[in-house]
Formats: sequence, structure tokens, C-alpha cells
Amino acid sequence: MTHVTVDGRDAPGQRGRVKVWDPLVRIFHWSLVGLFAFSFLTGDEWKKAHILSGYTIAGLIAFRILWGLVGTHHARFSSFIYAPSTILAFLRDSLTFRAKRYLGHNPAGGAMVILLLLMIAGIATTGYMMTTDAYWGIEWVEETHETLVYATIGLIVLHVAGVVLASVEHRENLVRAMVTGWKRAE
Repeated sequence: MTHVTVDGRDAPGQRGRVKVWDPLVRIFHWSLVGLFAFSFLTGDEWKKAHILSGYTIAGLIAFRILWGLVGTHHARFSSFIYAPSTILAFLRDSLTFRAKRYLGHNPAGGAMVILLLLMIAGIATTGYMMTTDAYWGIEWVEETHETLVYATIGLIVLHVAGVVLASVEHRENLVRAMVTGWKRAE
């Protein structure tokens, strides 16, 4: 069994495990989950809180893009952006429970990260536009904002389904890994 060390010292209770998700990735992930849900629930009902939540989400997205360029190995986009053919092959293998296990994001998970970042950036952008004089009350901006929100919810459902599928297929609790940062080394 692999023995993992942290900063050259033994990692107590982590024999056979490796730290994959750094604290900033995990804080980003769960903050985005909470703020997206909060923003969805407040919508037209609590405008000021909704707008503040949207600005916070925009800041989180900006941080994640930066961290995707300069962050830790598994946080970097270069570690999880794959060719479309690789993504499709991975999805096919997943549906037959023959997918390769990845320590970081698998090809489908990496694609989902990019899609969600783009969609939520679009939501934040159209949300901001709706607060400006130039776009106040412009129907296509409001419709685009709402369409992006519901499309993102669809992606979230697919993301959760993918996490469940991969957790079952590889006998690994990926939700716990995103809370603790640790995954099985092998």
C-alpha cells in the first residue's frame, strides 16, 4: 500500500491516500454551490441580496480562472482539459463501467468544469448587464440570464449524476474527497 507524506512528514491516518484537492479548490467549489443555490432562491424576491451574491459569484469565477492557470497541479486547467474524442470515449466507457479512474478530474469532469465556469460567467455577466442603464429592462438580456440559469441547473444535475456514477464505478466517495481533499492513491 502506498504511504503518503505531507511536506516530507508522515500524514497520520492517510496511508494509501493522496491529497488531490487543495483548500482553495474546495472552498471555491462549496462556496459556489451555496451561492448559486442562494441566488436561485432569492431571484426576484430579495433583489439586493441576489445582486450581492452575483458579485460574489463573479469574484469566485475570476479567482477560479486564475487558479486554473497558476494553482496546484490538479487545479490547473492543463491537468484536465481533454480532446472531445477523449471525452466521448470516457463517457462511453463510463456507461459500461469500464472507465479509467483518474486521480484528478476525469475527462467528463474536466469538460463539466469548463462548461459550468462558462455558463456561470454568462449568468454573472447578464446579471450585471441588467443593473446598468444601458441594459435595464432589455428583454433579451433578461431572457438570456434566465435561460443560462436553467441550463446551468441541467448541467448541475448531470454533474451530480456523473459524480454518483464515478463514485459507484470506482468505489470511491467523490463528495467526501471534495470535502477533505483526499482520494485513494491507487
